[in-house]
Amino acid sequence: MSFDSTAERTKHQTFWVLACFAVLLVQVVTEYFMGRTIICTCGYVKLWEGTVNSSGNSQHLSDWYTPSHIIHGFLFYGLAHLVLRGKPFAARLLLALVIESGWELLENSPIIIDRYRAATISLDYYGDSIINSAMDAVFMVIGFFFAARAPVALTVAIAIFFELFTGYMIRDNLTLNVLMLIWPVEAIKTWQGAI
Repeated sequence: MSFDSTAERTKHQTFWVLACFAVLLVQVVTEYFMGRTIICTCGYVKLWEGTVNSSGNSQHLSDWYTPSHIIHGFLFYGLAHLVLRGKPFAARLLLALVIESGWELLENSPIIIDRYRAATISLDYYGDSIINSAMDAVFMVIGFFFAARAPVALTVAIAIFFELFTGYMIRDNLTLNVLMLIWPVEAIKTWQGAI
């Protein structure tokens, strides 16, 4: 292998990594101009917010929905592996980050916030803080990297564990969140509200 091809490959990889950072930056700046708060209006940042039905949920670095974003990384790794087979790893990561950042912007738009309030038990949901939304994307990246390195069976087992554990702990998880957003089921809403 020649020095030129190694240098070219490094330059190419650097481009994709910088593109990933640019997507995250665009997400943060867009949310700022959407009027999202940078941090929790409480005035401080916590590593973990463990109370789901609180004004601090979706406002700090991590919360009960963090496992869902890690699962996003698992799923997006699988998708990128299928549609960008043979492309650089960072190009696949870029695709995943574009999807995640796009969802974060949509999730924090009035149409989705209002939908959450109308169709789910999240009556007091008013969107993520910018720091929480950015960390959601970072946790997706962590899930993506994990899925790239771990055996498929382990990745699937962890995803199932996360879904069952959060479902048990807070009566919500990625599956229920998507279901209730798209096709609300009154019986599930009643069950979730019984916390």
